Amino acid sequence: MNQNELKKAVAQEAVKYVKPNSVLGVGTGSTVNCFIDALAPIKDQIKAAVSSSEATTARLKDLGIKVISLNDVDHLDIYIDGADEINENMEMIKGGGGALTREKIVASVSKQFICIVDESKVVKELGRFPLPIEVIPMAKESIFRKLKDLGFEPVHRDFTTDNGNCIIDVKGMNITNAREWEEKINNWVGVVTVGIFANRKADVLLIGTENGVKTVK
Repeated sequence: MNQNELKKAVAQEAVKYVKPNSVLGVGTGSTVNCFIDALAPIKDQIKAAVSSSEATTARLKDLGIKVISLNDVDHLDIYIDGADEINENMEMIKGGGGALTREKIVASVSKQFICIVDESKVVKELGRFPLPIEVIPMAKESIFRKLKDLGFEPVHRDFTTDNGNCIIDVKGMNITNAREWEEKINNWVGVVTVGIFANRKADVLLIGTENGVKTVK
């Protein structure tokens, strides 16, 4: 199976967690796109969805699924999203698609966070994938300098988030204490959020492998 086939397999497995008349949180990325496509046979059973990005919103609406604001509900039944990296503690790096802030908000109000990945995204230690940080435009150079002073390799991404902000991708990090780094970077003035998901980890991990979908809880 190639990587795309693994993504489709894990997306199909995730559909089994969708209960009739539920309100879904839906993330962003290529694996999530496979999940949205897999919802087609049961789309009429879905009450509504809350989306983490404009791109996901458009895809859900094209399928005929109602998209509502997070402000219209007090919780979400489940949140389905991928990850750029995830470790054995269910801690993740997210934000390769630039939707990290909205993804973190949606995850925070979801009863169950189901992460769907192919096996290439499972790592022993976070940091091989450049860590995204969403930053207020006014602060992008001050945050860039702070990262350089810490010995990391920050790179300005040529990208504007749906929130109108910048993203700095950080190379050269070996994240052994994910929660500590999440809290530390989030406290820097000018940072909107960092793409470490350690305080709100995944509850269920579905991994697409050559031998089928593996479930980790």
